[in-house]
Amino acid sequence: MIPFDYSLDFKTIDFRARPDLYRVGKGEQGVLLVEPYKSEILPYWRFKNPEIAQQSSEKIYEMFLEYLDKDDFVGADMARKFIQMGYTRSRRYANHKSGRKYKQNPQKELTKAAVMAARQEILPNEVDPIKAESAAIFKLKWTEAKTNPKYLQLLAKHKQMYEKE
Repeated sequence: MIPFDYSLDFKTIDFRARPDLYRVGKGEQGVLLVEPYKSEILPYWRFKNPEIAQQSSEKIYEMFLEYLDKDDFVGADMARKFIQMGYTRSRRYANHKSGRKYKQNPQKELTKAAVMAARQEILPNEVDPIKAESAAIFKLKWTEAKTNPKYLQLLAKHKQMYEKE
């Protein structure tokens, strides 16, 4: 896996014009950084309840397919990441009403040991069946997206560019 490159100047790069600079990374990395896709997709990303999650996941999946129709891998991958994030965030809120998983935010810790310690202090689950249903809706669309044959073809082609480096 080629890691996501956080060193880029995301405020100035148009990834539609410069798809060669895009790295898939792991999971949802870069989902709130890569433009113009973030601005195109984010307004539709919602998961408050199952009805809203259904509308959101369908709209973002529709965008995913439109990006694929244009052979726009970066757009398709960003839509896939937003769908994945719909699942993971819904799931977090399904388990933790506050949306906070940890007692202390590991990202604010200064040492690796402190980060590891913070990740051990998980808040107790407070199950929310509404958010769990929203998560299930997004999970179905996420599975559709990440197994889409054209997406997989464009992903392999995109990764080949970096294997040569």
